[in-house]
Amino acid sequence: MKIGLYFGSFNPIHTGHMIIANFVAYHTDLDKVWLVVSPQNPLKPSASLLNEHNRFHLVELAIQDEPKLRASNIEFSLPRPSFTVDTLAYLTEKFPTQEFAIIMGSDSFQNISRWRNYQHIVRNYPIYVYKRPGHEVTETHGATVKILEAPMLDISATDIRNWIKEGKSIRYMVPDNVAAYIAANNYYK
Repeated sequence: MKIGLYFGSFNPIHTGHMIIANFVAYHTDLDKVWLVVSPQNPLKPSASLLNEHNRFHLVELAIQDEPKLRASNIEFSLPRPSFTVDTLAYLTEKFPTQEFAIIMGSDSFQNISRWRNYQHIVRNYPIYVYKRPGHEVTETHGATVKILEAPMLDISATDIRNWIKEGKSIRYMVPDNVAAYIAANNYYK
């Protein structure tokens, strides 16, 4: 089985994340897409992060009826901050019969040379890159790259968190069950 790993803080998961995950699951040769909730991204500040177990639960709620998508908390048991190379090594050892690939935006792919042991990643794992406006893929860094023209929504988790703080509606930005759970638990207030 070929599994695409879509890493993210998902703080919170939103419609833009879901469109990309669903598009990749149904428009590529991948059998499944795992949304890997990162407890702490080494390249991002963690001060505004909701607890990882709460973010994981929101991802589960968002994708509960989609058979080709799965929420993964694999990084919760790994050392912090989370480095993709370590997660890939762990998954490859734990699931030796699976083939793993990485899913990322062209903006992140432009920075892959800043990742820990990125040479190992690009040599050993295919990378599915969805285009983001203003971030063309001009260098492959030696990776097997598949460029995707996925539908894009200009939605940001930062904006969603700010709207919640301001008491504004986030309807249609996140699934209804996610919005209800966020409101019921006073997340991001």
